[in-house]
Amino acid sequence: DVEWPGQLDDLGDARPVGLWVRGPASLRMWALKSVAVVGARACTEYGAHMAATLAGGLAERGWVVVSGGAYGVDGAAHRGALGAGGATVAVLACGVDRPYPRGHTQLINRIAEQGLVIGELPPGDHPTPSRFIVRNRVIAALTRGTVVVEAAHRSGSLVTARAAQRLGRHTMGVPGPATSGLSAGIHELLRGDAVLVTDAAEVVELVGDMGELAPERRGPVLPRDLLEPAARRVLAALPGRRAARADEIARGAQTTEDDAVARLYELRSLGYVERHGDGWKLTRQAMISVRTGRW
Repeated sequence: DVEWPGQLDDLGDARPVGLWVRGPASLRMWALKSVAVVGARACTEYGAHMAATLAGGLAERGWVVVSGGAYGVDGAAHRGALGAGGATVAVLACGVDRPYPRGHTQLINRIAEQGLVIGELPPGDHPTPSRFIVRNRVIAALTRGTVVVEAAHRSGSLVTARAAQRLGRHTMGVPGPATSGLSAGIHELLRGDAVLVTDAAEVVELVGDMGELAPERRGPVLPRDLLEPAARRVLAALPGRRAARADEIARGAQTTEDDAVARLYELRSLGYVERHGDGWKLTRQAMISVRTGRW
């Protein structure tokens, strides 16, 4: 069938016999550039925030966000993708005509209008605990990788992650507080073969095509000649090897101390300088740029 997502065939004998689909898009095409974002139902505010932010960032980069339509992380991921004007797929453990959980009826209907709602059970079928576990293998197989955001030791989202690992898909985890029980499952994954990710750019670097690299986290983000002249003068007034107080930098830049401090904070946000006790100094990356002329 031209509409069948071929990656589901990786499940072998566990492959679904067929899928029911609600929505206007091509599941086969969407699945080619999709990422699963799953996690705890009883997630924390941190978990919901991370799921929504990750999903929104993925959607903005043209990736389809796949999840299970459940409360907690799943719902946050779907809403994050929709809020960014992007694409999302809900894989249900029941008939696609029976939004579950009922509290997500409006959300799942919205996904059906703007994205896709899919499931392997016929219309009218109700979910059971075992069907959620069976559903998770579809999420894992359908996507290029699975990101887990908050999961306790026995979380169903870990089942999805391990299914992804068995299928040779990328498995990723968002770290959380070491004191949180909802981080225990994530950290267990990260001690294994899962990759730690903190934002959409890092996910895309892993699952995307060659060249889709996450931005450099440290060092100047602008060539020096793109800085405003006043900021360039303050930068030029910093000594090459040691820290200097703001009043010394101000004299070198021929400006007021207040203006120099304001420019120094601006330069810090761009990665050029850092605080050092009561003074300021060039960052290591900035000094490398000075030596190599890559300003």
